[in-house]
Amino acid sequence: MLKKTYLLSILWLCIMIGLLGCSAGAPQAQQTPEAASAAANQGEVVLAAPRDLAPGPQDAYYTSLILYVWEPLVASGEDGQPAPKLATSWTMSADGKEWTFKLRDGVQFHDGEKVNADAVIANFNRYKQVSPKSSPFYTLDVKSAYPGLQDVVKVDEMTFKLVFDNPQPTLLYSMVNFASPIYSPKNFDEKGDFNGLPQGTGPFKLIEHQKDQFDLLEAYDGYYGDKAKTKRIRVRVIPDPDTRLAALKSGEIMGVMDLGALPPALAKELLKDDRFEVSATKSTISHYIHPNGKKPPFDNPKMRQALSLAIDREQLVKELYLGYPTSTVNILNVTSPFYKEIRPEYNLPEAKKLAAEALGGGSQKIDLIVPTYGLDRYPYKAQAELLQSVLKELNLDANIRILDGAAFKEAQSKGDFDLALATQGLPNGDPYTIFTNYLSSAGSSNKSYSLGYKNDRIDGLLNQAKTTLGMDERKAIYNEIQTIAAQDLPTIPLFNDASLIAYNKKIKGYKATVYGTTLAQLEWAQ
Repeated sequence: MLKKTYLLSILWLCIMIGLLGCSAGAPQAQQTPEAASAAANQGEVVLAAPRDLAPGPQDAYYTSLILYVWEPLVASGEDGQPAPKLATSWTMSADGKEWTFKLRDGVQFHDGEKVNADAVIANFNRYKQVSPKSSPFYTLDVKSAYPGLQDVVKVDEMTFKLVFDNPQPTLLYSMVNFASPIYSPKNFDEKGDFNGLPQGTGPFKLIEHQKDQFDLLEAYDGYYGDKAKTKRIRVRVIPDPDTRLAALKSGEIMGVMDLGALPPALAKELLKDDRFEVSATKSTISHYIHPNGKKPPFDNPKMRQALSLAIDREQLVKELYLGYPTSTVNILNVTSPFYKEIRPEYNLPEAKKLAAEALGGGSQKIDLIVPTYGLDRYPYKAQAELLQSVLKELNLDANIRILDGAAFKEAQSKGDFDLALATQGLPNGDPYTIFTNYLSSAGSSNKSYSLGYKNDRIDGLLNQAKTTLGMDERKAIYNEIQTIAAQDLPTIPLFNDASLIAYNKKIKGYKATVYGTTLAQLEWAQ
């Protein structure tokens, strides 16, 4: 008994000495949030985005292109021109109906399968099976990207051919990025969905995904090109821009990415702190006001023209976006190689005159709907209030309704709105796709957004473009379409956005690109 008591006393004494050592010994160094984050993640770089960039196995792509998990056959260069990726070279037949592609040698998918003609054919079979397949990025639609595609033919192990029923001189432009994603042929289930994590060919592979929480990337050691410079990158989902800014300042994250990664006003605030840097460049995203063209007052072209003339786009861009974007009245984004410069006009007296004619001298109450995703990425509340004051000048009393994504889409499809704030990116490099979607009488966006637009001349030009082999002739067609759209305004363009990101100087090699960032070049600066 005495022995047991003695041992317990010794144990108690040791515990007390340990506690005293923690409280009364030399002061302990306090870790900075940055150091704690880096230590906890063992060198892992943590970034944040406003949305989940990996929507999951039912998505058309599983991840966004900007995570560098999968790659297309044909990429888009920073100049908007088609660039080699998994396909390294190509030739077009004299009649423009056949394109032959040579694949890059020595490329493997993340699951070890080889990239070859059979794998490409398996992917095209999936395109046909699932099209049109939705995504928060771009809809995967083989009929839109490859109009008149008759067959995909294996020429040899590393060569395949696309056969069309009409000339396709601009095929390379329509194939870029989201129109030609390639995955392991073992990566699809019987429905064409993903049967597990995506098995692409990019410098990163997705190794863990917690929906709406984070995406965990790991550098792929078998990548054929320049390897990713960081072993692991975690992309957290932080919808609120103020919370993203706070996380950046505290060191919880090292940078931000994706659309509206950091609103310009917050970027200005961040630059007051010399620990941070901002990178900006032009973007494939354009901002519009979609009018409901199926009912008064915006079924009248004069009312749409009046609204366009009443908006001082330069002031809007300067005050709400600090001058990063560029104002426009062209439906086509400035990054397209087919873009035609059409400067917007600000003329309030003429706008009032046209509005009075359209309204018959009276006034009208209207609904302006705003998507919640816009509030997370852009200063859409302030933008809606600015438009509200502009509309008042035209005798339109606008009620602002903020709707979540599903309700916003439903309101547009049912026509339960008058005006809607919206964004649109370039689905591929050929404007035929966006022109068809928005301007064709049967266009998908024309219908789903209740634009109610019909112009026989544009329908004729789009049909003419299908069979036009010469690039100069097709460009002339596209120029005329842009001119007509800027006059009729089936949707009212506001500005071409800027790709704007911010990061802590503890990392380097991280810059904004036209679509995404230089994620694979990101590394610790020390």
